[in-house]
Amino acid sequence: MKLLVVEDEALLRHHLYTRLGEQGHVVDAVPNAEEALYRAAEYNHDLAVVDLGLPGISGLDLIRQLRSQGKNFPILILTARGNWQDKVEGLAAGADDYVVKPFQFEELEARLNALLRRSSGFVQSTIEAGPLLLDLNRKQAQLDGEPIALTAYEYRILEYLMRHHQQVVAKERLMEQLYPNDEERDPNVIEVLVGRLRRKLEGGSGFKPIDTVRGQGYLFTERCR
Repeated sequence: MKLLVVEDEALLRHHLYTRLGEQGHVVDAVPNAEEALYRAAEYNHDLAVVDLGLPGISGLDLIRQLRSQGKNFPILILTARGNWQDKVEGLAAGADDYVVKPFQFEELEARLNALLRRSSGFVQSTIEAGPLLLDLNRKQAQLDGEPIALTAYEYRILEYLMRHHQQVVAKERLMEQLYPNDEERDPNVIEVLVGRLRRKLEGGSGFKPIDTVRGQGYLFTERCR
């Protein structure tokens, strides 16, 4: 998933960038609301983590602006303020959940995963489509009960397509799931990865859930639950 992290404290921002990247996410990590608004306008994000105590434009105002611009991805707020009024104000501004500093990364990760599942319409930590089972926590896939050996990039593509099942997903969206920088993105790489993924899913059972929509992108045709 592609995440937007807005945190002015450099050490914490770096820590979040590193840890979330290790969990398989592509992370835009910025120090202020102005940069966040630019990134949100230029790129597609699946979730944002916003510190309330930002310099200049506050975290609350940033959330309000993102919502007023039609950005409907989940937002999790980070706050050093533990009183209930600040939490309520953040949720009223348009945030979906909050974590109070200092926090354990495991709690943050669990809340992020829950928000991502709900935003995709799933409540469990697994996604099923016919003979295919995706374990979102372990980042593993099984076909007919047998594990599939996927690379990290193949898994990211499969997860994103299954989260957006029965929707056409553009190559650009898939590239954003793999590479943080524009200059690294190559649509030919996506074609190669999708081709490998198809062969692994087809296996001996003939399972072919990924269609190409010419000129638009890819479609995971099976209904996921």
